[in-house]
Amino acid sequence: MKDRVILHCDMNGFFASVELLDRPDLRNRPMAVCGNPENRHGIILAKNEVAKAYGIVTAETIWQARKKCPDLVLLPSHYEKYSDYCRRINAIYLEYTDQVEPFSIDESWLDVTASQKLFGTGREIADTIRNRVKTELGLTLSAGVSFNKFFAKMGSEYKKPDATTEITRENFREILWPLPIEEMFFVGFATAQKLRSIGIGTIGALASTPSDVLLNLLGKQGPVLRDYALGLDESPVSEYGTRYQVKSVGHGSTFRRDITTDDEILTALTGLSDTVAVRLRKHGLKAFGVKVDLRTPDFRDTSRQKKYDSPTNVSTDIRERAFSIIKEMRRDSSPIRQITVTAIELTDRSGESSEQLSFFGSSPDAAGTAGQVPAPSAEARGSIELEETMDEIRRKFGKSSISFARVLDNDIGIDY
Repeated sequence: MKDRVILHCDMNGFFASVELLDRPDLRNRPMAVCGNPENRHGIILAKNEVAKAYGIVTAETIWQARKKCPDLVLLPSHYEKYSDYCRRINAIYLEYTDQVEPFSIDESWLDVTASQKLFGTGREIADTIRNRVKTELGLTLSAGVSFNKFFAKMGSEYKKPDATTEITRENFREILWPLPIEEMFFVGFATAQKLRSIGIGTIGALASTPSDVLLNLLGKQGPVLRDYALGLDESPVSEYGTRYQVKSVGHGSTFRRDITTDDEILTALTGLSDTVAVRLRKHGLKAFGVKVDLRTPDFRDTSRQKKYDSPTNVSTDIRERAFSIIKEMRRDSSPIRQITVTAIELTDRSGESSEQLSFFGSSPDAAGTAGQVPAPSAEARGSIELEETMDEIRRKFGKSSISFARVLDNDIGIDY
């Protein structure tokens, strides 16, 4: 059986490259796209090659980047432009195969195994796509070509910008195994530290380590990483537009200033919970659980989650549940820099009749037929109808056409 031929296409400095299309005067100057410093979203989102040469990296703070390069030019982000270019890029990919699986807004896998008779080898298809994206859109990408998704991804990272790297069964040991373990896809800082603690400093060393040693060190993740290093990834590339099961729905915000009072927290939770609830309803889901993450001004993070007896996709329920969790987490009025609210333990709301109730959560009268969720109260029905009406108004007149009074003209940065 012949190997599959998988491409991984990774746009080079995508956000920055899109911004430079409108600002060619900055092409040879160090520039980066960042979050809004006034709202304290002051991190680097993307940078051009000139800025990269100064050692500027994605996700570092603006003040750290400017210490490295005082002349760094900062531009705000424009996600609507990036989404438009993402659509155009994927339209090019789809001319070569219908098996296009986006990994993020600027990365996609393509299975071109069956496309080679029409368009040439995997490397030739990758080079054709790179040239088309450059000519038609003015952007560059790096491509990896391999016999599985993992090595294709590693290939796209191997040489940048605007390059194609082919990783085969014959050369992957030579190309990838000497690389530091930190450069391996899926190996983060903490995992790399654990691996180095037992003398595993390269991808090749990982590949030669017995599975039981890795299982004891990293749990189930350990043998999986070893398989990846050995080229044993067999995961398929999905067809474009395939919907994946949503595991959680969350939204967070860094505030313009630190917040301390219950009233400020409730204002923040009103906006965050509304966004989460709208997304749940869009996917036809409800959540049994809520998770809250808090970040302090000195960047200490705490997290807590809680499961409830009945699922919801109503923002007022999510807000109240999140607020109760925060009250349990926070025993004083210490300042909060950022809150993230996440709906977890999701269920398809069309299957409500099969959702099991706790034996201790409701009275026999409230439960009705055994094993069924009771019908919502008149108050709950009113909340559901109100928020579904808000959904319809937003669909017709825009996201900012209607919101909760509590968040109007707030000074902490909760926007619609």
